Amino acid sequence: MHNPQAILFDLDGTLADTAPDLAAAINAMRVRRSLAPVHYLSLRPFASAGARGLLAAGFNITPEDVNYESMRIEFLNQYESAMAVHSRLFEHVTTLLHGLNALSLTWGIVTNKATRFTKPLISLLDLQEARCVISGDTTPHAKPHPAPLLEGARRLGIRSEHCWYIGDDLRDIQAAEAAGMTSIAAAWGYCGATEPRQWKADAIIDSPLELLELIRAKHLQVAPS
Repeated sequence: MHNPQAILFDLDGTLADTAPDLAAAINAMRVRRSLAPVHYLSLRPFASAGARGLLAAGFNITPEDVNYESMRIEFLNQYESAMAVHSRLFEHVTTLLHGLNALSLTWGIVTNKATRFTKPLISLLDLQEARCVISGDTTPHAKPHPAPLLEGARRLGIRSEHCWYIGDDLRDIQAAEAAGMTSIAAAWGYCGATEPRQWKADAIIDSPLELLELIRAKHLQVAPS
């Protein structure tokens, strides 16, 4: 683990708890079809998996289904209409970001969320200090491909091996590894269907404040005596 010169974050499930509004979009679709809502806790683990994961959890439908594309569009439109009703930054994230600023560490966001959602959400959640925001449609590829992370590093002007990437999904760790970045699993997030300990991340942390402690420890290791 190199001493970090920049920290890149996933958005959903890492910086922001957006699952309540994502789950609400699925349940609004179910109500329109005279179906009972799915319990929030059943949908929450799939919040980082986007439309594909949430539609599978809410309707047992996959991209191979003939109705998938129309339902995907319906879901995205529903979510866009009410995407910051209950979404909030996770506890201690603001303290973490202030701590990074105090250490003069650059930070940015790399998410698979499309720009049409990312741009307004960044403003609504007061994350405008991010030095770069890479959305799912910024590059030709989405995570777990390394292209979005490499683009983030390029925009920050920092070599990828000197960046840490923090995310709450296996594909975040895969993307970081492929980009040559230190990978940190955010165990407070949604985490999908597998346990973070199975992802082979460089580190697993249980709260945003642990990340700050880890960074400070690294800085102390390289500080001149």
